[in-house]
Amino acid sequence: MRIGYADPPYIGCSHLYRDHPDFAGEVDHAHLIRRLEADYDGWVLHTLATPQAIALLAPLVVETGARWMSWTKGFAAFKRNVSVAYAWEPVIVKAARKPVVSKRLVMRDWIECSITMKRGLTGAKPEAVCHWAFEMLGARPEDQLDDLFPGTGAVQRAWETWKGKFVLPPAFELVPTPHAKGE
Repeated sequence: MRIGYADPPYIGCSHLYRDHPDFAGEVDHAHLIRRLEADYDGWVLHTLATPQAIALLAPLVVETGARWMSWTKGFAAFKRNVSVAYAWEPVIVKAARKPVVSKRLVMRDWIECSITMKRGLTGAKPEAVCHWAFEMLGARPEDQLDDLFPGTGAVQRAWETWKGKFVLPPAFELVPTPHAKGE
């Protein structure tokens, strides 16, 4: 399966990435969602929890079958002159296949995980959030993941560590040991 992972500059926040080499201004979210739908079996889209972002995205997502989930931030950055912290964000997930209930993770439509600090770009995702999203996608190690906004490379690194959780150790040959005298 092909998986698309989109963690673009959030609506109204592209100015924060002006110095990044692939800066292209505001993201056209209608085009992005059409691309995710056309090119991928399953996808993730991180976004901002503002009325403007939700109002823009909800009509674009409603027909896709994607589900709105939540990343709740146990520790979040407090902004000057903002009396209530932005301590959660929507994560829109269209599963590639039905997620498998296993002992790896309690399956919830939310995750609590603190933000990352000093990872190179504002908004770099923690590994645990990416691992949770991969599980919500019903992803498998043999799937192809495309990180559409690679930024710091955190999503791709998380994909590699997540896949490693499913790799069995190399097969080993049982070598008979000599029996003790009298056995």
